[in-house]
Parts: sequence; C-alpha cells; structure tokens
Amino acid sequence: MPTASSFQKYSRRRHPNPLTCTWFTLLTLSFVTALLTKAPVMPEIAAGGILLLALIKARVILARYLDLSQSPAWLRGFTIVLTGFSILIFALYLI
Repeated sequence: MPTASSFQKYSRRRHPNPLTCTWFTLLTLSFVTALLTKAPVMPEIAAGGILLLALIKARVILARYLDLSQSPAWLRGFTIVLTGFSILIFALYLI
C-alpha cells in the first residue's frame, strides 16, 4: 500500500496564469521606464532606452494579450513596423 506523501498539497500546485505573468512583466517594464527617466544619463540615451522599452512592451502586448504568438508571421510583421516607427521617432528626436 503506497504511503501518502506529506507534500501532497504541492503536487497539485497550478502553474501561474500566463496573462498574470504578462501583466507583471509589463508592470516591471513600466517601473524600469520610470527609473530611466530619473537616471542621471544623457537625454539621448534616456530617450533611446525609453523607446526600446516601449517597443518591448508593445511586443509583449501583441504576443500575449492579442495572441499573436500563435501566428509568428503576423507578430514578426508588426514588430518590423513598430521597430521602423521607433527608429523614425528616435531619428527625428536626434535632429
């Protein structure tokens, strides 16, 4: 007769909800963005970092909330467009 494990409650532990993990990821990226605005760095570096973090957040939203991770071609297309738009915005900022 098998003995009952004293750690039985841990064997039924559920995995965290992917949307909750995504929300925490976005919250962390927003916090890093806020820290970057207060960091004593050159404005050009701060602007580039903020745009990069915004691009990462947009990709997370597209992949997780809009389920484009199921369609890699669409996700890649949106990422290319958003990257081009971010580069354009950064180039206009530097002018």
